[in-house]
Amino acid sequence: MGSFKGHALPGSFFFIMGIWWALKCVLKYACKRQKRTSYLGSKALFHRIDILEGILVICMALIGMLGEQFIVGGPHLSLYDYKKGQWVQLLGWHHTTMYFFFGLLGVANILCSIISSLPASLSKLMLSNALLVEAFIFFNHTHGREILDVFVHQLLVLVIFLAGLLAFLEFFMRHNVILELLRVSFILLQGSWFWQIGFVLYPPSGGPAWDLMDHDNIMFLTICLCWHYAFTFIVIGMIYAFVTWLVKSRFNSFYPSEVGLLKHAEREQESEEEM
Repeated sequence: MGSFKGHALPGSFFFIMGIWWALKCVLKYACKRQKRTSYLGSKALFHRIDILEGILVICMALIGMLGEQFIVGGPHLSLYDYKKGQWVQLLGWHHTTMYFFFGLLGVANILCSIISSLPASLSKLMLSNALLVEAFIFFNHTHGREILDVFVHQLLVLVIFLAGLLAFLEFFMRHNVILELLRVSFILLQGSWFWQIGFVLYPPSGGPAWDLMDHDNIMFLTICLCWHYAFTFIVIGMIYAFVTWLVKSRFNSFYPSEVGLLKHAEREQESEEEM
């Protein structure tokens, strides 16, 4: 991660997964609101989606782990150099550990989908576990660095911790669409903030680097984080509008005569808590 590409890679991973989770969450919610069952909203479809999600997460974790270990100058699975009497690339091992716990999340997704005896909420617990471990790692990731470097990582830790806390609440409050989308917003924010850290610490254009001791840069990045967060809500809003339109239009094409008979009052009876 000690480069722009090293921050862009996990940033892209988290942003892709944030979009994926937003699509899945809104799709479940929109299908339930139609008061009809079809393959689009069936359990069989979402079981297949969960398996595909698990495979995707495992692949991302493996790419991250192999990249951290076997890039030029990486530890190459060596933790301690006995000849020199020192640890080998501990920051790389930090990142490898982070990716490993997300790999466990992918394994949990697959197992929960194919083994009926496992509780479905186990995947939520593993997601919370992976995020809280990541927050712990990055909290202890910046010893001895410049003030701006420490600050951008502190903001990242805050975002990761909030995402992990919301995932933990989902373990107890299942099928709460607002809670799920709030967690997704912090996943998206984490992804975009990884990119922002890359631009701050390792400008890809070759332009002048940021002054890591300038307090005005800290003031700007505080505002910048809020702009990033606003952007995540725009993304989620666009996904929500597109998916609900898609599901409604598909529902209308399957049940054109019955849709007109649904009463407005009946549709409003279904509360957010029931979803």
